[in-house]
Amino acid sequence: MIDLRGITQTYQGSQGPVEALRGIDLHIHPGEVFGIIGKSGAGKSSLVRVINLLNRPTTGQVFVGGRDLTKLNDAQLREARRDIGMVFQHFNLLSSRTVFDNAALPLELAGMSKTAIRERVNPLLDLVGLSALADRYPAQISGGQKQRVGIARALASRPKVLLSDEATSALDPETTRSILDLLRQVNRELGLTVVLITHQMQVIKQVADRVAVIEAGRIVEQGRVLEVFTRPQQAITKSLIDEILPQELPASVLGHVRKLAGQLAATAPGHTGQLLRLSYAGDSAYQPILSQLIRQFGVDMSILHGQVDEIQDETFGSLAVYASGEADSVRGAVAHLRASGVEVLEVPVAMAMAVAG
Repeated sequence: MIDLRGITQTYQGSQGPVEALRGIDLHIHPGEVFGIIGKSGAGKSSLVRVINLLNRPTTGQVFVGGRDLTKLNDAQLREARRDIGMVFQHFNLLSSRTVFDNAALPLELAGMSKTAIRERVNPLLDLVGLSALADRYPAQISGGQKQRVGIARALASRPKVLLSDEATSALDPETTRSILDLLRQVNRELGLTVVLITHQMQVIKQVADRVAVIEAGRIVEQGRVLEVFTRPQQAITKSLIDEILPQELPASVLGHVRKLAGQLAATAPGHTGQLLRLSYAGDSAYQPILSQLIRQFGVDMSILHGQVDEIQDETFGSLAVYASGEADSVRGAVAHLRASGVEVLEVPVAMAMAVAG
């Protein structure tokens, strides 16, 4: 549905050229919810505005529905943009127009008749849950309701693609969840391709199928959300995931590791201990793997820290465990974990003790 090929975007700043986008290549499948996440200044808003050519790329090609938008003249581009709806962070509603009239604005500008507009807008207001508020003005409704008006307005032209540029960042957590649920509903019921721009991994976790991480104008990591959450490769990705699944162990846990290591040295001098960070997802989350390790390898497993959650009805989680026993048994247990599909990070005990101390 959307192909970005070799996209660069250079602005002229006060101190010289600024590269906002650097060689972006992305393929977004029809009918998926695709998230683009990055910190402030990473280039994510520049990127989403390239998709509908609100920002024309310095170099590269933008294909939407098989058409190269960079090759279209102004009239052709206006026509192509009817297939691309956009939802903004700050709603951009006209205060002098009612909920109905704000949603109807694109159709009025396109010259549709009042009867045709009513037939188009009324079902949209019902879809976004605002039928009872059709005659109210923006000042009379909440922030979440204003964003629902913005979504209805974006859907009025029956687009094939819906772009969401930080659409929930000005909303409270409960309202954010309801808006994201609505976007997922729109995606499923209307078959729209949805592109979400956000700096919040919670947004990606709730609604996206795949995600791309942008940093300093480059895509540094992308994949299925579950895979990126459980196997992040880049430091920026780990930092963003930290708000959902902390990547660093609390000092209290590291202090307990120090105590366990001291006890092991005193009571079983021939044994070894290993701090393990385990990441798992899907079927491996339901397997009795730790109890199998205890029986098969004769190792002791102390669970120190953990978290379990869901993404798109798939379970994922993280555990910190201290495995102790004979050195060969501990190594065998680690190999068995990896063979079972569990991501294993071996944390040097000396490092953990140094941090804790």
